[in-house]
Amino acid sequence: MPDDHGHDHDDHHDHGSELSEMQLRVRALETVLAEKGYIDPVALDVIVEAYETKVGPHNGARVVAKAWSDPAFKRALLEDASKAVLALGLLNRVGDHLIAVENTPKLHNIIVCTLCSCYPWEVLGLPPVWYKSAPYRSRAVSDPRGVLADFGVTLPASTGIRVWDSTAETRFIVLPMRPAGTDGWNEDQLAALVTRDSMIGTGLPKHPNEVA
Repeated sequence: MPDDHGHDHDDHHDHGSELSEMQLRVRALETVLAEKGYIDPVALDVIVEAYETKVGPHNGARVVAKAWSDPAFKRALLEDASKAVLALGLLNRVGDHLIAVENTPKLHNIIVCTLCSCYPWEVLGLPPVWYKSAPYRSRAVSDPRGVLADFGVTLPASTGIRVWDSTAETRFIVLPMRPAGTDGWNEDQLAALVTRDSMIGTGLPKHPNEVA
């Protein structure tokens, strides 16, 4: 039977809900808030749709892929990341300044927010749960190699590690090293190699064989 918003629930509940307990609680909370007039369901749907399709790691992957394939864009990104990503249509709605830091054979960068969970939403979407956790926020500073090991990343002893602390005014994106064996790849192919964790610094891009 359709509800007040025109949604038909019978098809979804004939054989029990497919939603998790947490999802059911969220739905119930949304319903109560909507009934009290605190939120507009339509506006909420627009926000959710934006984060699912318009904001997220795929945007950051586009940025990295373009930097890998376009030297002029890479220079612009490292000089002023906020301005560079704006040129790609990635509008910063938060107002913070975005800084891109480049990984090299001699230096690996990791991003953390030691005070809370400041994060470059316009290029990486919503922060992962572990990024907001106290253990990550403390250990990323005190034991970055240990944190990388936890994520399955082992760097040569000769590679230094620099930890960048995000704030409400300044946030960071890591420009990972372009994987070998990708000569001649276009930006769409390169973007498929870029992972969210590689743009935070807790991971590396995929190997070309993983997406071939």
